[in-house]
Amino acid sequence: MKTNHVIVKPVLTEKAINLAKTSVYTFEINSKATKDQVTTVLEELYGVKVKEVRIMNKKGKKRRVGRSMKTKQLSGSKIARVQVTQGKIDLFPTS
Repeated sequence: MKTNHVIVKPVLTEKAINLAKTSVYTFEINSKATKDQVTTVLEELYGVKVKEVRIMNKKGKKRRVGRSMKTKQLSGSKIARVQVTQGKIDLFPTS
């Protein structure tokens, strides 16, 4: 898998920002990505040393849509929590 296809975006929630203070960063990743791929991509992009990667699959929610209010299943996502030992990932770049 290509480098730019592994990581979709960083997750910027209140919990994720509080975890970033303890060197644990949260990213939404491709549904087919593995822990090894996430590790190599982050080390290449940000120049950090990754200690541990934890991956979770989030199930998509059900929504009621349309005039007849039929139930629609939204797609799920895959989340990776990455613990970094050396270096820092800047989630809010200044320039």
